[in-house]
Amino acid sequence: MDAGLFESSFAGLPLIHRGKVRDLYALGDRHLLIVTSDRLSAFDVVLPQPIPGKGAVLTALTDFWMQRFAARIPNHLATEKIDLGVYLSPQELQQCAGRAVVVRKLQALPIEAVARGYLIGSGWKDYQRTAAVCGIPLPPGLQLAEQLPEPIFTPAFKAPKGEHDANISFAEVERLIGAARAAEVREVTLSLYREAAAYAAQRGILIADTKFEFGLDDAGKLHLIDEVLTPDSSRFWPADRYRVGSSPPSFDKQYVRDYLETLDWNKTAPGPDLPADVVVKTAENYREAQRRLTGI
Repeated sequence: MDAGLFESSFAGLPLIHRGKVRDLYALGDRHLLIVTSDRLSAFDVVLPQPIPGKGAVLTALTDFWMQRFAARIPNHLATEKIDLGVYLSPQELQQCAGRAVVVRKLQALPIEAVARGYLIGSGWKDYQRTAAVCGIPLPPGLQLAEQLPEPIFTPAFKAPKGEHDANISFAEVERLIGAARAAEVREVTLSLYREAAAYAAQRGILIADTKFEFGLDDAGKLHLIDEVLTPDSSRFWPADRYRVGSSPPSFDKQYVRDYLETLDWNKTAPGPDLPADVVVKTAENYREAQRRLTGI
């Protein structure tokens, strides 16, 4: 297994932002170059070791879903053919192989649009305390990992790097982006989740929850941006190992979260080192999710 790409570096391109996983560079006036590294964040902390091949999996899956949803909602992928060799050296181009995309500059909305179809994670903890998830009442007596009667929309405010994303109410989303736009984002989020969940179920994967991000073009049209239905942004469960009442194994970074929960760590930076076997198993989980969903 290769060492993985922890951080990209291009001498001739201005770095706009280095996120938890993605590095964003200005590419002329109208485009961005997004490089998906092999970094892994858990509990909103970037861990020291990269997961080799992870960035390529995220890139391939995002492209797969964006193309699948293209008739439903436009996305940020550039339609023009742009030669990266004009901007990057041959050595720098190697950093892009399989993990870089050119996108149009859009105005990102300041929320994460989360769809939940099963009761797990922070949703389960919230339900145990309040009989609701993010203020949305649910029937009594639901169990851990149980499928919800209907998927629910539980938005979050996008926190700066190093801080924890915060769940917010739908009223707060309306205040941030307007009532009409909030309703549009909720409808699109739940529609995409339902379509993806039905597709994945046919391939042996249950999508417990996922998050989408959206941006606006100059005309105010909603676009799908960032990553889409990847193991980083979703909980993918093997359908044949799913049991109500227990937390299922997963094809996503929940494997790492479960390991970190066994440590005496306060979930703030710096993150702890990962053992080699956890790195290898996590990489295998990511590749298995891609294989099942795309056949590649």
